[in-house]
Amino acid sequence: MRTRIIRFLAYIGLCMILTPLGVAAAQFETAPARGGPSSGGDVIAIRAGRLFDGKSENLLNNQVVLIEGERITEVGPEASVKIPSGAKVIDLSHATVLPGLIDGHEHIFLTGEDNGRYEEQILKESWQYRTIEAIVNAQKDLEAGFTAMRDCETEGAMYSDVDVRNAINRGLIPGPRLEVSTRAMSVTGSYPLLGYSPEVAVPHGVEIVDGPEEARKAVREQISYGADFIKIYGTGRSHFDAEGHLVSIPTFTPAALQAIVDEAHRQGKQVACHAYGDPGLKNCLDAGVDSIEHGLDLTDADITEMIQKKIYLVPTLYPYELIRDEDMKASGGKNSRAAVHEVSFKKALAAGVTIAFGTDAGPFPHGTQAKEFEYMVRYGMTPVQAILSSTRTAATLMEMQNEIGTVEKGKYADIVAVSGDPLTDITELERVKFVMKGGQVVKNGLK
Repeated sequence: MRTRIIRFLAYIGLCMILTPLGVAAAQFETAPARGGPSSGGDVIAIRAGRLFDGKSENLLNNQVVLIEGERITEVGPEASVKIPSGAKVIDLSHATVLPGLIDGHEHIFLTGEDNGRYEEQILKESWQYRTIEAIVNAQKDLEAGFTAMRDCETEGAMYSDVDVRNAINRGLIPGPRLEVSTRAMSVTGSYPLLGYSPEVAVPHGVEIVDGPEEARKAVREQISYGADFIKIYGTGRSHFDAEGHLVSIPTFTPAALQAIVDEAHRQGKQVACHAYGDPGLKNCLDAGVDSIEHGLDLTDADITEMIQKKIYLVPTLYPYELIRDEDMKASGGKNSRAAVHEVSFKKALAAGVTIAFGTDAGPFPHGTQAKEFEYMVRYGMTPVQAILSSTRTAATLMEMQNEIGTVEKGKYADIVAVSGDPLTDITELERVKFVMKGGQVVKNGLK
C-alpha cells in the first residue's frame, strides 16, 4: 500500500510539472506562423484623414479601416463604413495612412558603423550576442515603419536569422515580418575575412562554395536549416581602373550559378544576386536569378534581359551616396559607385524594369533607411512610384502580395501613418509617427 501511495504522489507531482509545459508548448505551436499572436476578436477602427491604400495611385480622403484580430475586415469612406459599437477608434484624421513599408534588402546582423566593426563582430562576438544585436536592429526597423523585410544574410552568424524570424512569428519578440537567406554564398578569395596569414583559420561572412556540386549542396543545406530564399554574390572585389571605370570581378562560373538557381527553384525558393556589373551580373541573369541586388553598372542588354525574364532590381541607392567621397578619392577624382549607380537606375526606370525598394541597412544605422526614398525620387521616380516600390511591388517580390502591401480587406493590418503628405514631400516617410503590425499598435506619436 505504501508503495502505491508513493507512486501515486510521484505521478501527481509529474503531472503538475508537465501540465504547464504542455500548455506552453501548445500555445507555442499554435501561434500564427507569420503574424504573431492575434489580438482576438476586438474591433479597431482607424479614421484616416488621407489614405494611400496602395491599390490606386491617389490619396483617398476621410476613410475608415476596420480591423478584427490581425486582419483588415473593411475599408471605405466614413459615410459608408459603419463603426461597430464598442470598437476601439484610432483617430488619424489629421494624418496620411499607408500600408506598412517593406525593405527588400537589409542586414539586421550589421550594426550601422559603416562596416567599421565587421571584423570585430565576426572575430570577437558570439552568434548569441550578435543575435541580440539583430533583435535590437529589427525593432528599430519596425518602429521606423518597416513592417516586413528581406534579411540578406547573417554575415557570419550562420543560421541565427532563422531564430530571429521564428521568434518574431511566434510573438516572442517584436519585429517585422522577415524572410531570411541565412549564410549567403560566394567563392574562395572573394569575401571577407581576407588577408590573414594562411596559418590562421579565420571565419568568413558567407558560405564559401566552389563548383556546381558544392553550390547545389549549399543550397540544399541552407534551405534545410530554414532559408526562405538564397542570396549569392555574383561579383566580388571591385575597383576603379586608370580611366575611372568601375571593374567588378565575377565569382561563380556559369555552371555553378545554374546549379544554384536550378536547385533553389526546384525547391520553390528565389535567388537574389548581389552584382555590380558584367560579366558577373550577366552570368546571374543568364542563370535566371529572381532579383539583382544593387545592379550598379547595368548595360542596355542587361536591362532588356531583366525585363524579358521579369527579374527584379533592388537598387539600394543611399548607401553608395554615403561613400561617394571615399570613391572619388580612390578613383583619383574620376568616378564613384554612386555616380555609376545613378546612371543605371535612371536607365532601368525609363525602360520599365520592375524596381523593388531595398536599402542595405546595416552598414548604416537601422531605423534610418527611409532616406532611400529621397534618392529614388531625386533620380527620377515619382513619389507614388517610390511608395509603391516599398509596398505593393516589394510585397510581390517577397511573394506575400496576398497578405501585405496594400490596405484592403483580408490582408494583415500592417499600417503606418505620417503627419504630412508623402506624395508631395517624400521625406515624410523618414518621420513615420504611427506603426501597426498585425492589428497591434507598435508606435503612436499622433495621439
